[in-house]
Amino acid sequence: MDSAIEAFLGLILGAILMYWLYSLFNRKKRRELVEHQSVVILDKIKSVCKLVSVEGDFAEIYRYENTKESFFNMLKDKKKALIVINAKAQIGYDLKKLRLEADNENKKIILSEFPQPEVLSIEPDLQFYDIKSGIFNTFSPDDLTQLNQKAKEHIREKIPESGLIDTAKKEALQAVLLIEKIVETIGWKLDYSALEISNREKQFIETDTQP
Repeated sequence: MDSAIEAFLGLILGAILMYWLYSLFNRKKRRELVEHQSVVILDKIKSVCKLVSVEGDFAEIYRYENTKESFFNMLKDKKKALIVINAKAQIGYDLKKLRLEADNENKKIILSEFPQPEVLSIEPDLQFYDIKSGIFNTFSPDDLTQLNQKAKEHIREKIPESGLIDTAKKEALQAVLLIEKIVETIGWKLDYSALEISNREKQFIETDTQP
């Protein structure tokens, strides 16, 4: 009788031990899965890298002039050109600058900081008119490279007064909502309550999320 009781108790203890080991293994496996999911979603967001929200076309006239002195500064040789710059500027967000944290327990991505809009690219197309070279001061391939760079700088200086940056700021919410959609693809939620969002934008969110 005692041996039967001992065997029965042994079975119970064995079952409890097996259940405990099974639960421990499952908890560890679930935790690893959740942690893996958080890494995947953070990498997925950062892989978008740069998000263009606004594009602007510019048409500017740029006057280039260069004077070179020769013969012991006795002779000034001038070259000049009239350049029409047609450029496309892209304004948006560098998503590598996002501040993101994963709350694995609640399956939540916390967005605590969103970058300011910036110039992502400028693509100038130069057309030269009224090109005049000096006798000893002519245009070279290096000049064309420098002029291309100067054209970009010229357009960059025009961007603040164009209103593109302000327009991009208004599109920031759309960028946040895009990130939210990416997060939701694996069943997680995006918490961006730390960001400053205007009342108008909050109303847009509430309207957009209503069924």
